[in-house]
Amino acid sequence: MNLNIVVYSKSACPQCDSAKMLLTSRSLPYEEIRIDDEAERLAFFERCGPSVRQMPQVFINDQRVGGLAGLQAALAQLGR
Repeated sequence: MNLNIVVYSKSACPQCDSAKMLLTSRSLPYEEIRIDDEAERLAFFERCGPSVRQMPQVFINDQRVGGLAGLQAALAQLGR
C-alpha cells in the first residue's frame, strides 16, 4: 500500500525534525510543506481544527494523524 505522506512543518522545530527523521529512517517518502509565516500558520491551524496549535502536522493519505506522537501511532497501526 502506497502512503501519501505530507509533513507541514516550520523552521527551527525539533519535533518537525524528529518526524522527518522518523520517516527517513523507515524509508518512507514524504512531501514537506514549510509554513514559517505566523499568519499563514495560524490560518492553517484554523483549517485543521480548534485543538491544533503545534507543528508538525502530518497527513497520511489526506487524513491528519497529528504531530510526532500521532505519526508514531499511525505508523505502528500501519505496521510501518
